Amino acid sequence: MLAMLRSLFAYIVDLGVLVFVHELGHYLAARSQGVVVEAFSIGFGPTLLSWRAKSGTIWKISALPLGGYVKMQGWGAALDDAPATPGSFSATSLGSKALIVAAGPIANLILAFVIFTGLFMSVGQMVVQPVLSQVLQGSPAQLAGLQNGDRVLQVGRTKINDFMQLQRVIIAHPDSAMNFTIARNGQDFTRAVTLGHVKAGDQTIGRLGVTGEMITRRHFTPIGAVSAAARETYSESTMMLGGLYQLIFHHTGLSDLSGPLGIAQITGKVAAMGVVSVINLIALLSINLGLINLVPIPILDGGHLLFYAVEALIRRPVPARVQDIGLRFGVAIILSLFFVTTFNDLSRDGAVTWVAHLFG
Repeated sequence: MLAMLRSLFAYIVDLGVLVFVHELGHYLAARSQGVVVEAFSIGFGPTLLSWRAKSGTIWKISALPLGGYVKMQGWGAALDDAPATPGSFSATSLGSKALIVAAGPIANLILAFVIFTGLFMSVGQMVVQPVLSQVLQGSPAQLAGLQNGDRVLQVGRTKINDFMQLQRVIIAHPDSAMNFTIARNGQDFTRAVTLGHVKAGDQTIGRLGVTGEMITRRHFTPIGAVSAAARETYSESTMMLGGLYQLIFHHTGLSDLSGPLGIAQITGKVAAMGVVSVINLIALLSINLGLINLVPIPILDGGHLLFYAVEALIRRPVPARVQDIGLRFGVAIILSLFFVTTFNDLSRDGAVTWVAHLFG
C-alpha cells in the first residue's frame, strides 16, 4: 500500500511539473506576442483551487491530473470564423502563432537541459564504463576470447568512452570483423572480433553478447556541466526520435510503448531509488513529452504547426473543414495509442492474461 501511494504521489508530481512547464512555455510566448491568456490550468475537469492574477489570467488546479491547458482569447477562431479581436490568438500573425504553439515543446527541452546541468554540477553524471561485466556463453565476444572485466578502449578507429558508445558502434556493424583494443590486468592488446547479429523489428543490428554494469559518476565544472547537459539532451532526443521513426515507418516497438499506467509504475520504481533518480526521470520524460508534441498529428502542437506551414505555402488559412477533419483524425490516433499503451501496461502486469483465463 505504501509503495502504491509513493508511486501515485511521484507520478502526480512528475506529471504536474512536466505539464506546468509545457503550458508555461505557451503562456509566456502568448504574453510576449500580446495575446490575452484567459486561463492557465493544471489538470482537467472541476476546479479545485483558483485565483485571478493582475493580468486577468485565472490560474487553477483541476481535479483530473492528466494534463493541462492554456486558454487564450480567440483560440480556435479559425475553425468557427469568429471575428478576430485585438489581443486574441486569431488576430496575431502567423509567425506569432507558430512561436506560441512551438514554445510548449521547446520549454520541455529547455527543462531537460536545465535539470541535466544542475545534476551534473551537483552530483555528477552517471556513466556506465565500457567494462565487460559479463561475457555471455557462446557469444561473439566469448568466441573472440574476451573475458569478464575487460575494458574496451577502442573499436576500429573509434575511441570508446562509455558503454553506450560501445553499444552504438556494435549496433551499427552487424556481422562485421572489427579490431578491439582491450585493457586487461594492466596490459593493452588488440583482438579481432567478428560480430554477430540480431533482428530488431525490420532491422538487423550488430551483437557482441556482453553486459555492462560498472557505473561511476563523472563530475564537471559549471561550464563542463552545461556542455555535458547539451550533449545529453541532444543524445536522448536523437534516441527518442530514432524510436519514433522506427515506430512510424517500420512499426517496430509498438509493444514496448507505455501509457499512463506504465509510466506510473516506472515512476514508483524510480522514486524508490531516491530524489536524484526522480529528477533525472523528469528530464527524460520532459524530452519525451516535448518531442511527441512536435509529431505532426492534428490536435498535438506539431499538428497545428503543420497547418501553419501549409498556410505559409498556400498563402491562405487551411479550410476550416480540412482542419476539423484533421483534428478528428488526430483524436482517433491519440485514443488508439491510449488503448494500445494501456493494453501493453496491463499485459505486463498479467491483467490481460488473467482476464483471458477467467473467460476461458
